[in-house]
Amino acid sequence: MKAPSNARENLGLGLKPGDPHYRAYVGPPEDYDLIAAMTFNLLTTLGLRQHHSLLDVGCGSLRIGRLLIPYLNRGKYFGVEPNEWLVEEGIKRELGETLVQIKRPTFVFSDLPETLAQAKVPFDFALAQSIFSHCGLDLIKGWLSAISRSLAQDGALVATFLPGDEDSPRTGWVYPECVDYRPTALKRAAAEANLRFEILDWKHPRQTWALFAAPKFDSEWFENTPLTWNASLERQSGKSISQ
Repeated sequence: MKAPSNARENLGLGLKPGDPHYRAYVGPPEDYDLIAAMTFNLLTTLGLRQHHSLLDVGCGSLRIGRLLIPYLNRGKYFGVEPNEWLVEEGIKRELGETLVQIKRPTFVFSDLPETLAQAKVPFDFALAQSIFSHCGLDLIKGWLSAISRSLAQDGALVATFLPGDEDSPRTGWVYPECVDYRPTALKRAAAEANLRFEILDWKHPRQTWALFAAPKFDSEWFENTPLTWNASLERQSGKSISQ
C-alpha cells in the first residue's frame, strides 16, 4: 500500500522548541496545528472579520499566518519577524507563493517595536502568541506602547503570557527560555500604554491568554458570559435586530 503523503513530510516531530527546523523553532512541533487553530478561533470569536487589518508580532513560520492570510482580504495581514528564513520556510512549506501573490501580506523583518511606524493603517487586531513569555518587561512595555499607537480606537491585542508569583528580572529577548509575570504587572504596563488588560477564559496548552484592549473595544458582552463562538454570534444577531 502506498504511504499517505503526510507520512513523507518533515514536520519536525520529536524536535525541541528552538531547534533549527521551521516548525520546531517556534514551539513544540506537536502543537503547531493546535496553536494555529485555537488562535484563529479566538480572534474570530472576538470579532475578527475578513475586512479587518491584523498585526502578527513574531509571525515566525506562519503557524497562524497560514490561516489568517487566506481568511483576510488582500493587504490586511502585517507580519513582523526578525528571522527572515522562518517566513520563507512558512511560505514555501505551508502557504505557497501563489497565495502570497493573491493576498499581498506585508512582512517586515525586525525585532524592534519601532517597526510598527511603517504601518500605513491602524490595526483592528494585533496578535502576540508566545512572545511575552520570552520577553523582559522592558521589551513588553516597548511593544505595548508601539502597538497601542498602531491600534484603532476600538482595536485590541490578544497575547499569551506565563503567570507567576514574581516578575522576571530579565531584560530583552530571552528565547527559547521562558519568563513569568504577575498579572498585576502586565495590567500596569497595559495602563501605561492606554490599554485595558483582561485575562481571557480561552484554553492554551501552557500559557494564559490576555486581552490588551484599546479604549473603545467592546468586551462587556463576555464579562458574565463564556467567551464562545455561540455567544459572539448571539451578540452579532442582537445588534443586527436592533439596527
